[in-house]
Amino acid sequence: MTGSMILTQMIIGIAVDEQARKRLFIVIITPVLVLIFLIAFILYLLTSPVARFVAWTFGSEEIEAIESFQEEYGYNQNLSRYGRDYIKGNGQSYEDVVFEDGGLEVVYYNQLDERWEDIMYGTSSTIGQAGCGPTSMAIVISTLTRENHNPVELAHWSVANGQRCEGNGSYHRLIPVASAAYGLTCEGNLTAQGIVDALSSGKLVVAIMSKGHFTRGGHFIVLRGVTKDGKILVADPASYGRSEKEWDLSIILDESNKAAGSGGPYWAIGR
Repeated sequence: MTGSMILTQMIIGIAVDEQARKRLFIVIITPVLVLIFLIAFILYLLTSPVARFVAWTFGSEEIEAIESFQEEYGYNQNLSRYGRDYIKGNGQSYEDVVFEDGGLEVVYYNQLDERWEDIMYGTSSTIGQAGCGPTSMAIVISTLTRENHNPVELAHWSVANGQRCEGNGSYHRLIPVASAAYGLTCEGNLTAQGIVDALSSGKLVVAIMSKGHFTRGGHFIVLRGVTKDGKILVADPASYGRSEKEWDLSIILDESNKAAGSGGPYWAIGR
């Protein structure tokens, strides 16, 4: 056998081996990619607006079921550690902060306060990441009862009483259930005028917000007063800066969730 024939056979052998390795790689990687795609698709269905997709595939009943599932179960309440609110707020202390500009002395707590931002809220995230619900209720309960009930207490209470939506935030029903447990009244399904009337009468209003000025997902905030000009004052548990601003009621209404799960997206709470 000549040298050229040997060289030709070697080249053919290498090419065959290379093709075999490529086929083996494809056989191994294909199911992995399919699994990753399925997981990503399921997460997309759970955390993203999919009404158009469902409408095209199924119908209006399925749309309502998915929207109710998303909003009732509190998805998208997690703060990203790389987001603006987390970067600005973590490591800060908001001890003894009280707002007095709304006609009611409102005790302020921030979920990113260094005293508890790294304390676990359930098993999958911290108060700093997912604690807007219990922090909002800590603000409300401490203000109206005139007793200190911090976010750690409310986070533990939420978990113990089944109001933690593990991996995402808090169930919307946390608001009325916690209000009743701490001896407060709670009224849901508020109209725009109902919000103004509640604030004018010394009540606080908890609102669940959707993507906009306050959040990129879902977020509980406290409406703490209304000015003479009709502007809304808030206590945002993720942002002291936003809590110092006055807000148009139209912004609050536009950026709140639209479904009325568990009496939301607004709850008026009083003594």
